[in-house]
Amino acid sequence: MVSATTERPEMRYGVPAADQILLNRHYSVGYSYYFRQAKWALEIVDPDKTDVERFDNFRPDYRIPPMFRADLEDYSGSGYDRGHLVASANQIELEIQNSETFLLSNMSPQHPDLNRRIWRELETAIRELNANKRVFETYVICGPIFNFDVAVKTIGTFTKNEVSLPIPHAFFKSVLTEDDKGRLKMWSFVFPNAKCDKPIEEYRVPARKVEQYAGLHLWSGLLGPRMDKLKEGVAKMW
Repeated sequence: MVSATTERPEMRYGVPAADQILLNRHYSVGYSYYFRQAKWALEIVDPDKTDVERFDNFRPDYRIPPMFRADLEDYSGSGYDRGHLVASANQIELEIQNSETFLLSNMSPQHPDLNRRIWRELETAIRELNANKRVFETYVICGPIFNFDVAVKTIGTFTKNEVSLPIPHAFFKSVLTEDDKGRLKMWSFVFPNAKCDKPIEEYRVPARKVEQYAGLHLWSGLLGPRMDKLKEGVAKMW
């Protein structure tokens, strides 16, 4: 397991371990060789708005060894979306900033009814939260969850040019905000990798539960009893 040692703004409150940590210009990814996709993606939501359009230039991430690297063919005809972890619309200040979000290392096989509905709704809600004048910065970490007591299906095939990608059973997202007075708030969610018909708030869970489900140590820089209480609680929606 490799831990990040480079000081980065999005890593201010801690970063989980991973087999390979990919440092992009505006967000970071912890990659799993075993699952051949990201374990997590960590960002600060960019508050700046410009006229940069969505790039849609999906492409492999050649920093990852070929035997562990996803390619476009792996998703072709699979019935699953190339689901963004760091949302494209969260990174729109610069062209390169948006383009980076289309690396396949920032993707995971998502059911279309998750990716295009409640997952997108939560992304929009987070940007609206970030636009609140009282919010100084918004940190977001998200990634896949695999339930080891349930069979894991895959897309793609093991061939010379393709990698079989396990399909996650669920996805998590944990949101941490710091307001203009330095106070922290946290919201965490778990969604099954399927159509989700309940309101977003029905999918809230304590951050501790996410850690158990995903096998990650979230926000490890938050220490002390107060921070433990923050991670163990289920905050009301913003």
